[in-house]
Amino acid sequence: MASSGVKDFLVTYLMPEKCYERIFVNFHMNVSCLKFIMNRIVGIWIILETFLAQLPQLLKILWRRSAEGLSLTSMLLQLYGFSCPVVYAMANNYPLFAWAERLFTLAQTAAMVFLILHYRGNTLSGLLFLSAYGAAMFLLGSYAAAAVVSVMQASSLAALITSKVLQARTNHCHGHTGQLSSLSVLLSWAGSLGVLFVSLQETGSWFTTLSHTLSAGVSCVLVAQVLCCRSSAASTKTKSE
Repeated sequence: MASSGVKDFLVTYLMPEKCYERIFVNFHMNVSCLKFIMNRIVGIWIILETFLAQLPQLLKILWRRSAEGLSLTSMLLQLYGFSCPVVYAMANNYPLFAWAERLFTLAQTAAMVFLILHYRGNTLSGLLFLSAYGAAMFLLGSYAAAAVVSVMQASSLAALITSKVLQARTNHCHGHTGQLSSLSVLLSWAGSLGVLFVSLQETGSWFTTLSHTLSAGVSCVLVAQVLCCRSSAASTKTKSE
């Protein structure tokens, strides 16, 4: 019974039944099956990363009641980058279930932009921004020309890469990562590696692959900054004790 349950889970979520038979019944490590399973695992991880990566950062800002060290420009670019797929889906009348996870990420990012402004003493500006942003999303999704929507979609990755570069520059200039969430950075890094893996397997476009490689590289820089700052803070605390 337990074995049947495991088989049902694996066949439903990770592999076709013929791959299950080859690997777990005949004990034959088929290359095409292993590649299929790896792509499926990476795909599931990318979806989870979309849901989870921003949440630790939002919770940390709320818990600490501070947005110190976070670049507002970087966060605005993230918001734009996450908005583009939503506008594209709305403009092309995609079913909601196909892009609902993007809305979750979008709401978290918009909330963080507001909180950055709020903790800098610009609460009114934050409220006005959210109102203007909501109106802009509705208008773009409902009435934007196809050419505008296509350009936005094509520019989303560049915006996300630039946002990471600006945050890395802010960290370098301040000499610390402030309220930047280590968990969010690590999740984003893992997600960027997953997207790069899929790009290498499927797209065949050197420009797309180069863009995802650059995104993964900048994510590695952010991870290194977070780890170095944590190590430095731990060392300073040990010496003071």
